[in-house]
Order: sequence, then C-alpha cells, then structure tokens
Amino acid sequence: MNKRPRRLRRSAGIRNLVQETRVDIADLVYPLFVVHGENIKKEITALPGQYHFSVDRLIEEVSQVVNLGIQAIILFGIPAKKDERGSEAYAMDGIVQQAIREVKKHYPDLVVISDVCLCQYTDHGHCGLIKDHEVLNDESLDLIANTALSHAMAGVDIVAPSDMMDGRVAAIRQVLDKNNFSHIPIMSYSVKFASGFYGPFRSAAKSSPQFGDRKTYQMDPANGREALREAALDIEEGADILMVKPALAYLDIIHQLKTTYNMPLAAYHVSGEYTMVKMAAKEGLIDGEKVMVEILTSIKRAGADMILTYFAKDMAEWIRRNTL
Repeated sequence: MNKRPRRLRRSAGIRNLVQETRVDIADLVYPLFVVHGENIKKEITALPGQYHFSVDRLIEEVSQVVNLGIQAIILFGIPAKKDERGSEAYAMDGIVQQAIREVKKHYPDLVVISDVCLCQYTDHGHCGLIKDHEVLNDESLDLIANTALSHAMAGVDIVAPSDMMDGRVAAIRQVLDKNNFSHIPIMSYSVKFASGFYGPFRSAAKSSPQFGDRKTYQMDPANGREALREAALDIEEGADILMVKPALAYLDIIHQLKTTYNMPLAAYHVSGEYTMVKMAAKEGLIDGEKVMVEILTSIKRAGADMILTYFAKDMAEWIRRNTL
C-alpha cells in the first residue's frame, strides 16, 4: 500500500509534528463569580471546582490564574439586593465594578472582561425591563449601555453584552465613545441560543427567570442562518469580537461564523457542558481530563480564537505538563 495514514501515528513525537490543532493557554478565558462580603470562598454546588468569591478573596484566585499563564478573565457579579430595574448592575459601587478595580490594581496587565447584562440584578431574572410580563427591548438599552459604561469607568478592558436585546451593541458603542472610552472593545454574545445547558450557571448566578423563559430574545437552537444574521448586525453596530454560546452543541455555528466573517471569534463552553464532564468523571464513567482536552480542542478546531471555559485552569495545567 502506498497510502498508510498510520505511518504518521507511530510515536508521540511524530503525532506532535503533524498535529493540526492546539489549544494554547493564551486562548483561555476564565469565568469568575463575585459576591458581596468578606473572606468568602464558597464552592458552587452546581459547578464543582468553581466558587463564589468576595472581592478580598478573589485576588487569591486571580493570582493562581496569572501564575498559570492565563491572560484573561470574565467577571460575573451577584448583587446584595435586586430590583425590577437591575440598578446594582450599573451602580458605580456595584460588585463587578469593585472587583474590576481591585483586580486591575493588583494585576494591571491581566485582561479583565465584564459580562454586561441585567438578569443577575433584576428581581424577575430577565435581561431587560418588564411590562405586563413582556421583556422590553428599546427601553432596556440605556440601562445596558450604562452598565457597560460603569464597567469602563472602573477600568475594565473589554465589555461583553450577553442580553441579546436588539441594538445593544450600537447603544453601548455610542455611550462608550461619547464618554471617551472609544478604545474599549465590545465582545458581543452575538449568537446566544436559548439553551438547556445554562442551568448550573443560573444556579450560581441566581439568575433564573421568575416567570416564562428567554426564548423571545435568545435564539432558537435549530436556527443556523439566523446566527449569521445576528453576527452581521453586531458587526455593523460596532462589535470587535463575536461570540457563540454555548459551544459544544454549536460547533457548526462556530465554523460558519469563522468562515463567513473576518472577525475575532470567541466561544463560551458553558456551565452545563462543564458540569456534565465533571459529574461523569466523578462517577468513573469517563476520563474527565481526556474528555476536557478533546472538547476544548474541538472548539478550537471549529474556528474559535478564544474559549471561555470553567476548565481554563485545568486546561492550562494540562498544557504545561504536556508541552514538549
């Protein structure tokens, strides 16, 4: 036989030479949850190995992240109180704003990304203002834009709107530019599906809707062409980075965006995707580390330039151990 693919699989050295896709530590973004209080580091039951941190304890975790070579984090806040307008989201002394200042004070070179949304901060759990059980789009844009502005004023490097309100990228861009933050990039959750994989996050962030669901603003998981339209709109409105969320069940969407648009592309390997691996590994059903590497490599192979994942620290440690 002239053609023997196995020739290039004979040893680890040969396999490494011809390996087509590698996840690098610089590709990883680590999500972190911040709460009010002091001396808090409490494991999140729904997300094994992940924690709620008070701002003072957050720096310990960030130190580990930096020492592993991870160059970016994304912050999610859980407020002390909620109201119908999500006012803690855009308060200058809000929990995320405090965390941004503290992290940048200790680690100015670490890329700090902030999730921009209202759902964790509203008492109804939706991502915008509510009237008669209807999520209001245009009326919510100012609050979302003001949230992004408050993060920029606190020193964030990138804002990441996740609400899926129409026009929110343009609204944020306008407010940032008007207030001398034209240098702040927008990483838009451009293609965010109404997924069943968000359960553990909603438990961690205490952000489950108190009525209905989010299908009127998050995307139908069955729609691929619509994903391209959503991304095109965000590009037109001024997004600097596109994102697909979730990742694993939407590798085809990641690939379509990568091949269609000449834009940096992020993928969010979400809480349910992470927890399934952790739980199956705990039961001895799979090799959790091997599956982690396989999943994250598939996301990179599909076209993602960066991966938001709760596995970031584990993956960074694996990369360090396995780098020749």
